[in-house]
Amino acid sequence: MANFYSSLTEIKSKLKSGEATVEKLVAGYLDQINTYAHLNAFNEVFADEAAAQAKQVDARIKQGTAGKLAGMVIAIKDNICYEGHKVSASSKILSDFTSIFSSTIVKRLLAEDAVIIGRCNCDEFAMGAANENSYYGPVQNFADTTRVSGGSSGGSAVAVQANMCHAAIGTDTGGSVRQPASFCGMIGFKPTYGRISRHGIIAYASSFDQVGPITRSVEDAALLYEVMAGADEYDSTLSRQAVNATPVIADASKKRIAYLQEAVSSRGVDTEVKAALVNTIDKLRAEGHTVEPISFEYLDYLVPTYYILATAEASSNLARYDGVHYGYRSPEATDLQSTYKKSRSEGFGKEVKRRIMLGTFVLSAGYYDAYYAKAQKVRRLIRTKTEEILNQYDFLLVPTAPEPAFEIGKGETDPVRSYLADIFTVQASLVGVPAISLPVGNNSKGLPLGLQLLARHFAEQELFNFAEYFLKL
Repeated sequence: MANFYSSLTEIKSKLKSGEATVEKLVAGYLDQINTYAHLNAFNEVFADEAAAQAKQVDARIKQGTAGKLAGMVIAIKDNICYEGHKVSASSKILSDFTSIFSSTIVKRLLAEDAVIIGRCNCDEFAMGAANENSYYGPVQNFADTTRVSGGSSGGSAVAVQANMCHAAIGTDTGGSVRQPASFCGMIGFKPTYGRISRHGIIAYASSFDQVGPITRSVEDAALLYEVMAGADEYDSTLSRQAVNATPVIADASKKRIAYLQEAVSSRGVDTEVKAALVNTIDKLRAEGHTVEPISFEYLDYLVPTYYILATAEASSNLARYDGVHYGYRSPEATDLQSTYKKSRSEGFGKEVKRRIMLGTFVLSAGYYDAYYAKAQKVRRLIRTKTEEILNQYDFLLVPTAPEPAFEIGKGETDPVRSYLADIFTVQASLVGVPAISLPVGNNSKGLPLGLQLLARHFAEQELFNFAEYFLKL
């Protein structure tokens, strides 16, 4: 087996000493992809192209002109546009679509000499918490192949978990980077909303969607964030604040940290997840940090508010896939109406259709004020309350998910279970604050567990520095 490394710093050291080359790294990852193809993490592998890119990066390293990411081999989620490459959002309706341009983040990654090795499987249009809703089938967890990988960026998480690439890029709408990272024992980061361009990202819910990295080290997450973030003329929602995230320096200074007491007391949270949280709280207190319980009065409204708003936005965003503009067109269509009905019915999977119907319902006449408008008001209350907490405390500590990776098939039989998997991740998405999921060991069955830290808007650097310290507790 080839050698794999925990951070880009380690890789660069090996490249400098001559012990490794980018070409050899790519070859090693391609071997892993072939060995673990049954995990179904990739929808497409760019083997020849990645090998050619690697040779070019090796040449630039020798010339001393290589970019910040030279030596980093990454995978991208299959909803990120890359010019001349297929992008399907793991949906039949886009299965033959080739992008005619590259997303802003792909351009920025390539400009710093990252090598892109392939596109990863995901829940269709990023709708799911288990990666079971993909047209290409579910992604299996490398720790236990009977378990889900998490969603929607499950393929991205497993690709890193199984050493099929060094890092991967996903998208996080309601926890879709953080939750699969937790299920796979990786680090998953979602930035402040408006930090990373959404140009060239196939939209699910535009007021929530954010790009984020899945990595083995905090420093790699910070570096990828720094490369991808910043103003972009193609995305008017972006902040123009300066982006500072590196170098990552472990911050051991005494902090004020809040945690949700419901996460410890609720019967809906797995006992070993609770134990991991309590153990971490004890360690932090032993280190001299102030760690206090808080009650979040809107906890029961987080998931309903998120799903009302996200599905409403999805209903609008996915209206363009109609068999006319682009995408799959049913061969059974005979006129305009049948083209719309048959193409969408055959092209979309069950979960996507479920969310489109829900979103269309909450936006319909007679229900708009009762559901959508009310959910927007509740979102404001949730934001105000969360900001009050983060003004009093440096960080909010919560589980990433209420349970470890569950068995493949359970989400299909019980969709509500899948939705409730988002209960601790959607808060950061509704409010737009940065959040990072960090691995905290395994449970008694060997399944990874993760805890999550939330910080104030634009406090990414503080979050990374404390996360680096947190992992060494």
